[in-house]
Amino acid sequence: MKNGNKKRIALVVGTRPEVVKMAPVYRAISESTSLSPVLISTGQHRQMLDQAFAVFGLKPDIDFNLMQPGQGLPELTARVMTHMSQALQSIGPAAVLLQGDTTTVLASALAAFYQRIPIGHVEAGLRTYDYAAPWPEEMNRRLTDPISRWCFAPTDWSANNLLAEHVPAERVHVTGNTVVDALFWVRERSQGHSMNAEELSERCQIPAAFCSMYLRQGGVRRRWVLITGHRRESFGDGFENICRAITELSERYPDIGLLYPVHMNPNVQEPVRRILGGNPRVALIPPVTYADFIWLMERCDFVLSDSGGVQEEAPSLGKPVLVMRETTERPEGVRAGTCVLVGTDPNCIIGECARLLDDPGEYRRRSQLANPYGDGRASIKIRTLLEADLTR
Repeated sequence: MKNGNKKRIALVVGTRPEVVKMAPVYRAISESTSLSPVLISTGQHRQMLDQAFAVFGLKPDIDFNLMQPGQGLPELTARVMTHMSQALQSIGPAAVLLQGDTTTVLASALAAFYQRIPIGHVEAGLRTYDYAAPWPEEMNRRLTDPISRWCFAPTDWSANNLLAEHVPAERVHVTGNTVVDALFWVRERSQGHSMNAEELSERCQIPAAFCSMYLRQGGVRRRWVLITGHRRESFGDGFENICRAITELSERYPDIGLLYPVHMNPNVQEPVRRILGGNPRVALIPPVTYADFIWLMERCDFVLSDSGGVQEEAPSLGKPVLVMRETTERPEGVRAGTCVLVGTDPNCIIGECARLLDDPGEYRRRSQLANPYGDGRASIKIRTLLEADLTR
């Protein structure tokens, strides 16, 4: 089939996690004989978004560049809907693919719905059934799934959530999570390019002392913990408590390294820099690229994070995750034992860290559990389903 006869599929991204999880889908559709991808970026996040594009060698066909300092959700939602409506009218796609649960997703879904363009929701069916956590993401995905023609659920659990909400069974497809596809691709590519610890540390602004003690190969291997955090529901007291827990952890285990790429949001930067900035045992660095983050995650002992993606990625690398949230829309990892909910209570965080640090048997058991989020072929499954449905 000639390229001009291929059906256009609009893939929409606005944040770094969306780029990571949609990049394999874009690649899969690019190889289709009947479909052609059009990559649209809303620019909901800017710097971290551009980092992710660079890792996967992608460049958006359309970039709204909507990010504004201190942007509020109502204003951002309106801007995304307006720009997306105009773009979809111009492109005339056969379908719109969205990933996850951001403002980009909900506003773009509504723009497509108003134009009667079929929607495919990648990572559909995730639920906490608590509209306040994660906020506003829980509501975003709850509103996107019912108006989607294809709900690409990562697991049976997420598919069952959709069925229980009366989403027609013919719209629900279990594919696995595309983040596993992205992880495997990045690891495979990095294996062909030796990455020097000193070079990575300089690029990521990791202190030389931390690199020498924890990242450099050879000599005595020292244990260290990778930390991330960015959730809105933890702004304020939540991040204050997280930082106090990290401080206590550094005092209780002075031989343990603590590396924290700090999210750019001022609500994260302020408490983290204020409380941890003077701690010589905690290395605070800027956000790193996805490829560098995978390199670091492969080499840490475990991860302390509130990220959804990390809950899905770390099990593939044999890394336990302590999830700094009260609830999660990814309970499969908790049920499997690869993830444990610790919330933002310092006592709980310290207690679960101690279990992994003090009990080698427990650490070994949790690091050897299987990843419940797929086999790395989710993107191919999504493409196959779209081809079958759109080219009949």
